[in-house]
Amino acid sequence: MDLHLLIDNLTNPALLFFFLGIIAVQLKSDLKIPENSSKFISLYLLLAIGFKGGQELAHSKFDLEILWSLLFGVFLAVVVPIYAYFILRRKFSVENAGAIAAAYGSVSAVTFVTAISFLEIEQIAFSGHMVAVMALMEAPSIMIGLLLIMIFNGSKKKSDVPLKSVLQHALFNGSVLLIIGSLVIGFLASDAQAEGIKPFTTDIFKGFLAVFLLDMGITSGKKLNDFIKKGWFAITFAIIIPIINGTIVAVVSGMFVTEVGNRLLFAILAASASYIAVPAAMKIAVPKASPSLYIPMALAITFPFNITLGMPLYLCIIQNTL
Repeated sequence: MDLHLLIDNLTNPALLFFFLGIIAVQLKSDLKIPENSSKFISLYLLLAIGFKGGQELAHSKFDLEILWSLLFGVFLAVVVPIYAYFILRRKFSVENAGAIAAAYGSVSAVTFVTAISFLEIEQIAFSGHMVAVMALMEAPSIMIGLLLIMIFNGSKKKSDVPLKSVLQHALFNGSVLLIIGSLVIGFLASDAQAEGIKPFTTDIFKGFLAVFLLDMGITSGKKLNDFIKKGWFAITFAIIIPIINGTIVAVVSGMFVTEVGNRLLFAILAASASYIAVPAAMKIAVPKASPSLYIPMALAITFPFNITLGMPLYLCIIQNTL
């Protein structure tokens, strides 16, 4: 791995605020971000990245690369939870294996946003259509996770799972709706109109990201200690599977994606795990699945790994395959 990339990433102020959050928990500090402020910042980040992605998409020519990218994203969201389920089933119940598999087939919008910040620091270009790829990868994995649970849990009837509510949440939950809506608005806005709100969508973006990662650090720190007590299988899975997914996709994406930035975003999407959309859906559909298992795996283990070591690792792999 390029040591320069690793140092650049680990000294990124936004990432250092994440570590500050973890340290604050370990020191038993009363530092915290108000819940309403945290929700606002997360909505802002999705809005800003969706709008900027729409602007980029408006200036892009639709070609086969965009089409293949969208199809590849959906393919990953379907395949990853299937193979992850059978690995997880060795240690966990059908419900827990299905919920965790869905989380790792889905994506983390915050990891995606952090990866974009990383690319901007390294001055590596990426395309706006990758925002659309991210949005498309949310719902399929939730559906596959539920389907696996229904198939392998003989005691559960179809009627036990409120599919209408789950599908509605998967397709129209707040994060998916906001980022797709912002993408469309950014696509429709003229350059002059986009310039008018640039101070909001661009200039303050990194500052809000730093505050949000501070909040994520506090949240991760609170979940980490209790989770470690649950055993090493889950911890190992939460690190090894992202490495496998990210590495394979970093290499394979080169078959139809030309820009290094797009390949890194694909790798990070494949390596990330959802700790917002999937838990919300599983809470409705599979109450027997334990949130104390799949949320800490995604948030306290996989998320920190990806934003610290994962991004430089996947970028190094991509650069060595050019």
